[in-house]
Amino acid sequence: MAEVPAGHSDDFRRKWDKEFFEKLARERLKREKEEKDVVKKGSKREKLKAREYKIDLDSQVGKSVVVAKNAPLDQSGGYYCNVCECVVKDSINFLDHINGKKHQRNIGMSMRVEQSTLEQVKRRFEIVKKKKDEEKKKYDFEERMKELREEEEKVKEYRKEKRKERKRKPRDDDDLDEGMDPEMAAMMGFSGFGGSKKSH
Repeated sequence: MAEVPAGHSDDFRRKWDKEFFEKLARERLKREKEEKDVVKKGSKREKLKAREYKIDLDSQVGKSVVVAKNAPLDQSGGYYCNVCECVVKDSINFLDHINGKKHQRNIGMSMRVEQSTLEQVKRRFEIVKKKKDEEKKKYDFEERMKELREEEEKVKEYRKEKRKERKRKPRDDDDLDEGMDPEMAAMMGFSGFGGSKKSH
């Protein structure tokens, strides 16, 4: 602060001209207000909106990096933000940084969110509903195809068993006839099922 001479004084204390400093303060406030108005008029920031790109957080997982003493920032390890030209050491802090006020201002966005209209909300609901219906149809189709494949497998297995039974059946009849006494078979009524003919 500048000291203003206020004439000769015998008490050796500083004397300040209050009117002079009040005038300086008013001029400074007026200048600052004008600068803010120019900034507000000159840079209309966009409303905050969702990112349309994917953030790569997994590419550096499990990798070791040798960092030189005088390496540039983007090669110094960690997550580099090329908008703010800074390095963040871990993924959680990097996400906090890119969602933060400073980063959003640097990419030309304000932290205000645009108010959605009724039509925008209705359109969004329609899009989500269509997506769910498509997923359901896809699921139903895949489920139906799986059921059809299972049915085909069961039919094939059934046919296979039938073929095996047909092959086994004649052998079973022959075994039955060979193992039994012909007189006993005749007495039990098995004589008409085939086998050797008896001569009377």
